[in-house]
Amino acid sequence: MKLITPVSIALLAALSQVYPAQAQDNFASDFGKINSEVQSSSAAYGNLKNATETIGHRLTGSENGSKAETYVYNLLKSYGLSVRYQPFEVEGWSRISIDVKIGLQNSLQPVNAVTLAHSPVKADVKGELVDMGNGLEADYTADPARVKGKIALIYLGVLPGSPAGTRSLHRSEKTAIATKYGAIGVVIINTVPNDVLLTGTASVTGKLIPIPAVCIGLENGMRIKEQLKAEKQFASLQMTNFSGMIKARNVIATIKGSELPDEKIVVGGHLDSWDLATGAIDNGIGSFAVIDMARTFKKLNLKPKRTVEFVLFMGEEQGLLGSKAYVEDAEKSHSLSKVRFMLNYDMTNDPKGFSTSRKEMEPLFKSWGADIVKLDTGFKNVFSAGAGLHSDHQPFMLQGIPTGGGTGGRLPNNSGPYYHSNGDSFKLVDEQGLKNTVRYSAMLTYALANTSTIPVKPQTDEEVKLFLQQNNLETPLKIAGEWRWKD
Repeated sequence: MKLITPVSIALLAALSQVYPAQAQDNFASDFGKINSEVQSSSAAYGNLKNATETIGHRLTGSENGSKAETYVYNLLKSYGLSVRYQPFEVEGWSRISIDVKIGLQNSLQPVNAVTLAHSPVKADVKGELVDMGNGLEADYTADPARVKGKIALIYLGVLPGSPAGTRSLHRSEKTAIATKYGAIGVVIINTVPNDVLLTGTASVTGKLIPIPAVCIGLENGMRIKEQLKAEKQFASLQMTNFSGMIKARNVIATIKGSELPDEKIVVGGHLDSWDLATGAIDNGIGSFAVIDMARTFKKLNLKPKRTVEFVLFMGEEQGLLGSKAYVEDAEKSHSLSKVRFMLNYDMTNDPKGFSTSRKEMEPLFKSWGADIVKLDTGFKNVFSAGAGLHSDHQPFMLQGIPTGGGTGGRLPNNSGPYYHSNGDSFKLVDEQGLKNTVRYSAMLTYALANTSTIPVKPQTDEEVKLFLQQNNLETPLKIAGEWRWKD
């Protein structure tokens, strides 16, 4: 419930002085229209519910993935938008069978496990299991040969009791490090209680990895770690998987700019999901919010000065395949320079402010946020600047394009533990949280598309390099083979 008090009025007045809107940025009236439309008529919750019930999971390259692409295309068309497919063909992956056993050398016992993506098409390895702690480079350097010819046991996050300031890496980066030191297989322990199994890719490139990688539950993993302190443990990893060329399609709805059609704001979220559940949180809440932003723009007949593209990417889970295809196509057509900003919505829920890779945007973002606070004091107008990897903003960011989105929100209904698991279902979705993502993000999109001057430009190659180093991204990008600069 929105509650305006004398204190909040004073706060709003202070904000308006600290973050004055540019004279040309009088968007309060249009923000009000967006707010009313989304609060009264948002279709995001109902559309996502229908999609989870009628399609199920949305694995890229699968029959379900194709159904999801068609569903969204037709949905956007029904709103009167100009919509097109952006087809791409890449190597895809899916699991077929798995059998994991762990225990004493002559007494291996079955362990509940799930194959991590891009494991080999066929694998049957047996060997001694070695506890490699957090699976970071530092866990190997003291004895580089310790894991050679053996199977590495790795904790997904950072173990309790680790040195202060220890930074974790993505599961794919930990797998790459284990491979580098000669491991013949990887067993990753999930961090979530009650034997929740996590899927996702173990490949930094989106290509097949040379060794099998699996995830086991927290309780089994910690039990095995204790047993390793007393006596040697061994593991058997058997699996079959599919790997081959698949076809997929990004879905793009375009509203052409009225004054600056060659400047483009890209608003994206990945439509695809893993196949263990329906992907309602990852990334149903993000992708269906993007769809409803597009619906809102069309319903209100908003006329942005810059072109806005609402993009539903496929293949994010298998290595950012759709967003990489988008950037590659734009480079080939010499149109990438038209993209002035990319907003990414991946598991975004009920944001309390805006984030961006470019801290210079703070005054403008805060001035727009101050207008949103006048509509709803639940929006806290927080601001964050920085950068990370492993979502569809990454290919844009690596080309120097400013990126951003929502920040400060929390996932609904304690859904965080069900990330990439068989528990990611529609019952976790919160309708008002989803509406909040749509309305605040549609306002940000509208403001970016209409402000007379976006105060940041795409970074030069050297500026990108420095920016990535400042955000501690050089090491993970080198592991992924995506660091393009020579030392």
